[in-house]
Amino acid sequence: MQVSVYDLNGKERGKVSLPKAFGEKVRADLIKRAVLAEQSWNRQSYGSDPLAGQRSSAHYHGRRQTRYSMMNREMSRMRRIHNSGFLNLTARIEPYATKGRRAHPPKAEKVWDLKINRKEWKKALNSAVAASADKDLVSKRHRSRDIAVPIVFEDAFQDIKKTKEVVSLLLSIGLKDELDRCSEKKIRSGRGKTRGRKYKKRKGPLIIINDDKGIEKAAKGIPGIDVTKASELTTELLAPGTQPGRMTIWSKTAIAEFGKKREDNAGKEKK
Repeated sequence: MQVSVYDLNGKERGKVSLPKAFGEKVRADLIKRAVLAEQSWNRQSYGSDPLAGQRSSAHYHGRRQTRYSMMNREMSRMRRIHNSGFLNLTARIEPYATKGRRAHPPKAEKVWDLKINRKEWKKALNSAVAASADKDLVSKRHRSRDIAVPIVFEDAFQDIKKTKEVVSLLLSIGLKDELDRCSEKKIRSGRGKTRGRKYKKRKGPLIIINDDKGIEKAAKGIPGIDVTKASELTTELLAPGTQPGRMTIWSKTAIAEFGKKREDNAGKEKK
């Protein structure tokens, strides 16, 4: 399978063969599993203080027929503060008491990481790459019905250092509608507005390079666009929200590097 290579004027300058990974069968179930696993690896563990709600002198008197017994006094048998003035016999420590501990607080030792087999993750990555070359899947996410995918630029693309040059290049290959779509921003409904995620933004094309010579800084200011190296490609970047079919823009050497890495991994697994 071959695709066109474009220069910095948006004109075709030859062809390039795509690696075997682009012919992989699209497995949405594997992609979803890999994305959820990657998201769990970035999750920060949290938990409460083990002594929270238990720093109290309250204690329980369970003996019968003694001066300070709590038996036969029509009192719930809870640990209570003793000899503390107006706080005398106030319940503490128990989960249902005022200022008591929580019954089941979050534990800091809980393991959030989801497991996925190495070969499954690699197959999911190849599947997500193949989905990025499926015109029907890409058109469901992006406004790109008349554009051949994936988009490949010559290596001079990596040397661009100005945002306006990246924008003009994307416009020259027919991505005006896509950039307009990514610039839209909606206010989230519900309580999420007050929790640091007021706006919902759209995901646009993913730029994949081999060497960063200025393109990452130039493109990161464009709404919806992400930049990554071929060696750092993940399933989550290729399928945001676990949905495959993200539009990808490659540099020529990034395509070659990705194909070489996949072949090397396949050779090691056979051995």
